[in-house]
Formats: sequence, C-alpha cells, structure tokens
Amino acid sequence: MMMMNTILLVEDDTDLREGLTELFVRDGYEVITAGSLKEARERLTDAVQAMVMDVGLPDGDGVSLCREWREAGETRPVLFLTARGEEFDVVRGLDSGGNDYVTKPFRMQELLSRVRVLLRSSQAVRPLSRSGFVVNRERMQVMKDGEALPLTLTEYKIVTMLMDHPSVVPRERLLEVLWDEGGKFIDDNTLSVHMSRLREKVGAEHISTIRGVGYQWLDTSSAESSC
Repeated sequence: MMMMNTILLVEDDTDLREGLTELFVRDGYEVITAGSLKEARERLTDAVQAMVMDVGLPDGDGVSLCREWREAGETRPVLFLTARGEEFDVVRGLDSGGNDYVTKPFRMQELLSRVRVLLRSSQAVRPLSRSGFVVNRERMQVMKDGEALPLTLTEYKIVTMLMDHPSVVPRERLLEVLWDEGGKFIDDNTLSVHMSRLREKVGAEHISTIRGVGYQWLDTSSAESSC
C-alpha cells in the first residue's frame, strides 16, 4: 500500500467541499479542509503535499493567499478552483504562484488527474533528510550511511511523517493515516508497538514521546524518549 498524500482543500461552499473531500478520499488521499483564508493559514501543516483552493473566499482572495505563501518561501503546489472564466483571473492566479487551475463546473476526473500531475512533479524534487537519515520516496526507503534500514511499510510511514514535521505529530493524526496490510485501522496499542520497534532501528534518541499528545522527531539526543 502506498503512503497517502495529504491535500489541503480550501472551499467555502459546504456541499462542494464535502463532495470533493469524498472524491479525494476515495482516490486514496488524506484531506484537511478549510472554509476560509483564516482556516487555511491555520491548517497548512507540514503533512500537506498540495493545496486545492477556491479563488473567492468569505474573508478574502485565494490568489492573495497564494502570493502570501510564495513570498514566505512556500513551494508546495497550488491548484485554484474558480467560477470565473475571465482571462484576468487565470493570469492573476498563475502570476501569484499558482501551479494550475480548473474552472467550475469541472469534471471530477479532470481535477483528480491535474492533482496527480502536480504531486508527481513536486515530490520528484522534494528531498527529505534529517540527522543523517535520507528518505528515498521513489523506493519508499529510509537510508542511513548509504544503507537502507530494514523498515516495514508501517514503520516507513511513521518515520517519514515524523521527519516531515518540525513539531509534535499527535497520536490521533498517526492513527488516522496508518493502516495495516489487511486494510484495518491501527489501534493505539499497536501504534505503541510499532514505535518501540522503530526506535530500535533508527535510535531511541530520535523519537520523543510527548505524553498525552504524540511523538516528535529529534535531530539531537538531548530529549528523553519513552513509549
């Protein structure tokens, strides 16, 4: 099973947001939703791989938010949803740093296809390396000193999520996206077992338990780690 990609969906129309969420989930994505610019700013975490964003939002302009993100150094792909067909909006959206757009009403399969293309392009050039560990996303391997660690698929998912986040990853967040090979949700006790085994393989000093919250990847051995 492939590791799930996460999309930030920014859309103020409740019915459309729910419909698109269902569409993306059925296609194998994890979806974080927002209905305004304020919520989009709050919910853009390191777990997100791409943003699908409406142009017209109740508290402002999606194009302006994209420009704000780009000026702050954000490089993840943005696809605009717009009900406006005028050339001005298209040019303005792409000039702000947007990567692509679809005009409402759009065909669902076309939207999915465009998102897949954006993700393939962005992930091909997005390296992940911390503390001497290097993630090979194409082969789904974690390398240390040039050698691949003997990780299970679940352990690979966990360690890449932790390395992708600069702060704590809540246990609930891990449980939401991790599945076992039989297609069943991983429960809390099983997650603890996976964490214990993963610490043996990458070094206990790199995974810290924040009690009552979740786990955090550490680039030093200064923090106390426990399960």
